[in-house]
Amino acid sequence: MVDATTRFFEDLDRREYEPLLAKSSGILRWDLQEGARTTHWLLRIDHGRVQVSQEDQEADAVVGTSPELFDDLATGREDGIAALLRGDLAVTGDLRLVVQLDRLFPGPPDTRGPRRHFGAHGEVR
Repeated sequence: MVDATTRFFEDLDRREYEPLLAKSSGILRWDLQEGARTTHWLLRIDHGRVQVSQEDQEADAVVGTSPELFDDLATGREDGIAALLRGDLAVTGDLRLVVQLDRLFPGPPDTRGPRRHFGAHGEVR
């Protein structure tokens, strides 16, 4: 069985072009750390053209987190910007790439439409 993380990266690689990244260029590496083991996912982005590999190479931005948190990001159970602000993602390098990639993660499973709706007191509906 393929996990959500592998499915996310394989789907992104299969697309080859992602319009949401049309204004983005750079290399972003995700380091998923579990104990002494680190799994690397490298994204080469060139104005929307995306190539994915599992290389451990230099990158413009490197994001470190746990495999569990990335699975939550890939399934929409967790929000990337919120995780970043909480310190659950360790980022070095070009933060813009990380923020731009956040647009590719799905919203919460029960969200309808392209945006979240906020109630009178800021709660998400």
